[in-house]
Amino acid sequence: MLIKTLKNKIQKLSFKAKTVLVNRSGDQMTGWLIVVLIVVVVGAVFMTLYQGSITTIWNSIVTKITGLLS
Repeated sequence: MLIKTLKNKIQKLSFKAKTVLVNRSGDQMTGWLIVVLIVVVVGAVFMTLYQGSITTIWNSIVTKITGLLS
């Protein structure tokens, strides 16, 4: 339920950002700032939701590299 709500909010924000970018009369810099904001928010949500998996994968990679070096 939370994921669906979050997905809907991201889709609405994405649509608004697209509208700002396409609209020639608006400030294009504002559109790019909205795009950057969307990327940052989606990245933060992704990092929050999958932090444990990312940590496990990273530790596995580090262990393999240090095993190869020693």
